[in-house]
Amino acid sequence: MAKKEKEKKIKKRKEKKEKKPSYLKEVRMEMKKVTFPTSKEIAKYTFATIVIVAFLVFFFLLVTAILSGIKGAI
Repeated sequence: MAKKEKEKKIKKRKEKKEKKPSYLKEVRMEMKKVTFPTSKEIAKYTFATIVIVAFLVFFFLLVTAILSGIKGAI
């Protein structure tokens, strides 16, 4: 009786291995779902990034100048 149960368990394991897709197949299936941005979207995101960085640069320059002026007045 124990042999039959072991054989059944082994058979079930083999069936599970056969049904499960390989890692690379899963990656391929997921990559089909991926959408990449269009060139217009890339341009828009790049422009927004440059504007935000420029704003932050000027903001921190202004803060530095103000703090330097305060320090010099002391």
